[in-house]
Amino acid sequence: MNDIPYGNALIIGAGFGISGALTRALRSAGLPVVIASRNVDKLAPLVSQTDAVALQADASDASQVERLFQETQARIGVPEIVIYNASRIVRGPIADLDAEQVEQALAVTAMGAFHAVQQAAKRMVPVGKGAILLTGATAGVKGFARSAPFAMGKFALRGLAQSAARELAPQGIHVAHVIVDGGVRANGQADASDRTLDPDAIAQTYLDLLRQHRSAWSWEIEVRPWVESF
Repeated sequence: MNDIPYGNALIIGAGFGISGALTRALRSAGLPVVIASRNVDKLAPLVSQTDAVALQADASDASQVERLFQETQARIGVPEIVIYNASRIVRGPIADLDAEQVEQALAVTAMGAFHAVQQAAKRMVPVGKGAILLTGATAGVKGFARSAPFAMGKFALRGLAQSAARELAPQGIHVAHVIVDGGVRANGQADASDRTLDPDAIAQTYLDLLRQHRSAWSWEIEVRPWVESF
């Protein structure tokens, strides 16, 4: 029995880790799912496995994100769940970083999320229903050395989530930020030590968020290995 109070989902920044697990979980619950990536060819195995709809879009391009929402609506209806999982990582000493590459990373991790939230809000606010889940990281609460661009993007993502939650929750839209605090194991990879996060377990947390009653919505939740010190 499907007790998720939404009818379909759009996942932006799809791949084989968290996004793949989310696609399988949502499809198993009976929801139509659109998965979007700059390179849709890589999604062929996931499409074959789940019968999800794959669409091409560069999340950093506002016009492409708008088109993605239009195409999603044409294929499965107005998206009621929007999950933003796209990011770009640039690492290195601050003195040596290429500013253009940093801008590109921020365009995906931060501005891409804004474009997605904006397009989702335009469709969800009029009907007073929807869920927007943003995939964060340790870097969104703690900046590491040689990783300034990723921290900048993820800090911005967290701020977007908090602001959007405060604005949109009273209008019936559940916005949540999921901090993935640790390395995510490869699909199907065993880890007896549990020092890496199981993507299927992460996906279960997303589904639990979607099932929350509006009287007890979470705007942020953190997942980390139980053996990790913090």
